[in-house]
Amino acid sequence: SHVVLMPITKKAEEREKVMDFTQALARELREQDYGGRRIDVEIDDRETGGSRGWDWIKKGIPVRVEIGPRDIAQNSVFVGRRDRGPKEKEAIPRDQFVQTIVPMLDEIQKSLFDRALAFREENTAPVDSRDDFYAFFSPENPEKPEIHGGFALAHWCGEQTCEEKIKTDLSVTIRCIPLDAKEDAGKCVSCGSKSTQRVVFAKAY
Repeated sequence: SHVVLMPITKKAEEREKVMDFTQALARELREQDYGGRRIDVEIDDRETGGSRGWDWIKKGIPVRVEIGPRDIAQNSVFVGRRDRGPKEKEAIPRDQFVQTIVPMLDEIQKSLFDRALAFREENTAPVDSRDDFYAFFSPENPEKPEIHGGFALAHWCGEQTCEEKIKTDLSVTIRCIPLDAKEDAGKCVSCGSKSTQRVVFAKAY
């Protein structure tokens, strides 16, 4: 799904008006195309208060929209985005929201991709020796090991026995053998044999 609409009503007499507004908005959004298919809209009308929003944050939906009587009175919607903090929401005029949902989804996609790419680059390091490799993946406190989110670019000879030893010793596995990697002479971080390129190792949890 791309968008979830969450109608908010505190009084029974408000419900019909809020639901009519919500259903009409859903129809307009579903008429638009994104990524080669129609925009997928969920309507979550459960009466569970703030927990609804958190449910959708955990599911990773890009856009969360709250709709209450005050929003309808101002012909606006209250919008939260996946690429921003859970409490960071803004009121957007209804028509503007409908007209800008496609570029908004593009912006969210780019923001999340750029953030993930920056995280990967910041947490990827070349490692050349066996000692440095083992130190890179060994917790500072073995009794309470920290989560290690790093990637090591290290040489591997291509032997499965070396890969299995690293997995047994460190719970570290090869995650990727880069297809476009340039030849880079070195030594396998497990056995010390010659290697012609680096692979990506990471901790398995």
